[in-house]
Amino acid sequence: MKQAWLLTAVALASLGLAQTRIGNCEVTGPKGQFPIRPVIAGQLTVQTNLPGPGFWNGDSPATIRDGFEYCLAANIAYRAGLDRLVVQNVAWDALIAGQTRNFDFALSQITITEARKRVVDFSRPYFSSDIGVLVRAADRARFNSPASLKTARIGVQQATTAAKFLADTLKHPQNLTRVFPDVAGGFTALRAGQIDAFIIDTSIVLSEAAKSGGALVVVGQFQTGENYGALFTKGNPNRAQVDRIIEALEREGVLKKLAQTYLAKEWGVDPTTVPVWKP
Repeated sequence: MKQAWLLTAVALASLGLAQTRIGNCEVTGPKGQFPIRPVIAGQLTVQTNLPGPGFWNGDSPATIRDGFEYCLAANIAYRAGLDRLVVQNVAWDALIAGQTRNFDFALSQITITEARKRVVDFSRPYFSSDIGVLVRAADRARFNSPASLKTARIGVQQATTAAKFLADTLKHPQNLTRVFPDVAGGFTALRAGQIDAFIIDTSIVLSEAAKSGGALVVVGQFQTGENYGALFTKGNPNRAQVDRIIEALEREGVLKKLAQTYLAKEWGVDPTTVPVWKP
């Protein structure tokens, strides 16, 4: 029996199909199937903007070992022939403005937009997310439609598609809009009653509601057709290879499995059950 197992392991290794882990993430498939030339030899360097519960489980790069985007990065590293994944926490504004350096790509629930494409490049989409409305559970009855937001104090994270949606589509009064440098500050303000609602990607507010102990709830979402993509510096030569890896992971059901493992578990709610509001 032991001899048979060894033969199987040798056969898998010869095909580049040996299973292993990076962090807590199981990585499978042909190792080195789509090789890239990383900025630092032997490792994949990925930037993100923390926190990102469900996507990045941990408070700092040193503590993160799994999550949807972390494990996506781990699988990309493995398919690219790399054994090590290094995470860098960077400022959101600098990241989407193409001002950060010395990384291979970024995964940070970044919506692909034409405006952002002027300064950075994106991979093919790997996740779809609309814009959700997070409120205090005690105010659930008050917020039951888009009209109920008109006189509310609404928070957004600066330089996000939600901020643009609030201003351009919902045309929310500026004097009732509060802009935060990060989502953590917005969530804190909501709990403290300094704002009445916070809007950002449905995936992010569902995660925050799930860990609030019932204090916060997602009352609705606006369908915007948004998609997340990996962010690259302009002209990055590895983008095509990473696209091939993401395509393979999607085809093989890996992305779906990661979503079920890390996001559905984190949220405790099927996002399709959240009421859809029209602007």
